Amino acid sequence: MSEQNLVGSMTAAINEAKESAMLAIRSTADLAGLRALSADLNKKDSPLNSFKSEMGKLPSVEDKRSIGQLLNAAATEIAAALESRTREFADSEISARIESESLDLTELLVQRRRGHSHIVTQATQRLEDVFIGLGFQIAEGPEVETDFHNFEALNMPKSHPARSEFDTMFLEYGEPNSVLLRTHTSPVQIRVMKSWKPPIYAIMPGRVFRRDTPDATHMPVFHQIEGLVIDRGITFAHLAGTIEAFTKAFFGSEFTSRLRPSFFPFTEPSAEFDIRRADGEWIELGGCGMVHPNVLISGGIDPEEFSGFAFGFGIDRMAKERHKVEDIREMYTNDLRFLRQF
Repeated sequence: MSEQNLVGSMTAAINEAKESAMLAIRSTADLAGLRALSADLNKKDSPLNSFKSEMGKLPSVEDKRSIGQLLNAAATEIAAALESRTREFADSEISARIESESLDLTELLVQRRRGHSHIVTQATQRLEDVFIGLGFQIAEGPEVETDFHNFEALNMPKSHPARSEFDTMFLEYGEPNSVLLRTHTSPVQIRVMKSWKPPIYAIMPGRVFRRDTPDATHMPVFHQIEGLVIDRGITFAHLAGTIEAFTKAFFGSEFTSRLRPSFFPFTEPSAEFDIRRADGEWIELGGCGMVHPNVLISGGIDPEEFSGFAFGFGIDRMAKERHKVEDIREMYTNDLRFLRQF
């Protein structure tokens, strides 16, 4: 066979082998079959690769270069077709898997129902409304606090025994035991005193954190509301009157309140306040007292010119008592049968 006939024959055979491979790729039914075909096409003795050994029969360098370029182009085209077909099968498999594993999460409701505020949110909003009606403003502060605002500014230095009553969650930030999740909303009082000028009539609702074990009356994450009044001539009688006015406004005119002597490092004198139900039962609600002069000084207020009182109690417990909930944990189980009652 002449040189020209040999080159022409090989060119035609290479093109035929390429077209045969392309047709086989297009005809493959699944990914497993395509992988088997790919292995066959890449064998050393495959129709296309066998031409590499035939190139030695070509007499001239130019003919060898021409046939080599043709073989490389055919191999590149086949590889691209294999890759494209592989992607098609992979996409198809993913789509089929998604379809087979999909779940219909549509909830069939006989009657459309609108959501409503959580029982604790309702209590918070009602408390805010009551205190705004009594002339208070709302103040807020950060949940991540410094040791200074949470303890020291409230007359509780590091050596103070009252610190042991707060099972505190400190954060690994800054100096050891210098940053924490606030254990009460009282640090907001310090921030208010530092940023507001007297007279101050403010409440501070918010979430607080302690290492409490959940039970019927305790949660490690719960809600408090603090009240702070700073003005000239404020006395303990103003505190007692405010607690009584709040009790009747929130619970009803048939309820009343009382104060019992107690101790808190940030107030002096201090008291616990209780409310009496219509059935005569007394329920402890929170703590209160006249703001300690050291706390006023920490807040940048002159205790010789101003005096004040503060009080605080748990919002969750308020909601529990108001709605006669037996176990406070029920409010956080997200059981719609429970939540829809309120």
